[in-house]
Amino acid sequence: MRTARYVADGREHRGSPADDAGVLLDEDGKRHLATEVTFLTPIRPHTVLALALNYAEHAEEFDMAAPEAPALFLKPPNTWIGHREPVVYPRGVEYVHYEVELAVVIGRRARRVPAGEAMDIVKGYTIANDLVVRDFVGDFYRPPVKAKGWDTFCPLGPWLVTADEVPVPHDLELRAFVNGELRQKGHTGAMIRPIPELIEHISGFMTLEEDDVILTGTPKGVSPVHPGDVMRLEIDGLGALENPVVEDRL
Repeated sequence: MRTARYVADGREHRGSPADDAGVLLDEDGKRHLATEVTFLTPIRPHTVLALALNYAEHAEEFDMAAPEAPALFLKPPNTWIGHREPVVYPRGVEYVHYEVELAVVIGRRARRVPAGEAMDIVKGYTIANDLVVRDFVGDFYRPPVKAKGWDTFCPLGPWLVTADEVPVPHDLELRAFVNGELRQKGHTGAMIRPIPELIEHISGFMTLEEDDVILTGTPKGVSPVHPGDVMRLEIDGLGALENPVVEDRL
């Protein structure tokens, strides 16, 4: 099953795609054109945790070694936006890039979950764009709060796809396009630390809540984006997350 959160007719809905392409059915069965709704993040997280350098080739493209332990950071609530919402390019920076990532959505409150039971607490999956200002990535700035925490820097969506529809999450291709040009392609099978290991590690020191999100890292192939560009991120079976880049006019 796949669902989205969106605003239509002045109120929030949770709906699913209809048989007709480009049509959403809300909780009352009313039809909405997808082009006429405002998408929200598909879930309301309590926490969004992200993982740095979980693909060896991505680490290599920046001449960095894969960390010996999971390198975690937070994407704060000011970064969370939905499908088609604009990403605001910060003033005065030189290098902003996208990162296509498989996002794991937690299904229930859990702590100290062993890897062998970790997939039992997964509600489903969505697509994340873990945007970065590369200017502020360096030892001095770690953890990368300034690099990763700008407003609008974590689009999520468009769908929450339930775990039963993604039986093998480590066998998915990830793709990122900018203005229709394929810029990034990878495979979730190349993760250094797979999902069960991540859940075991994270839940070992903090309680995970329902609808918390874990971003599992990005493959190689990042490149700059600029105001006027449109990013389209795809993961097999999860749809496409699209967001334009706009200038900061405030």
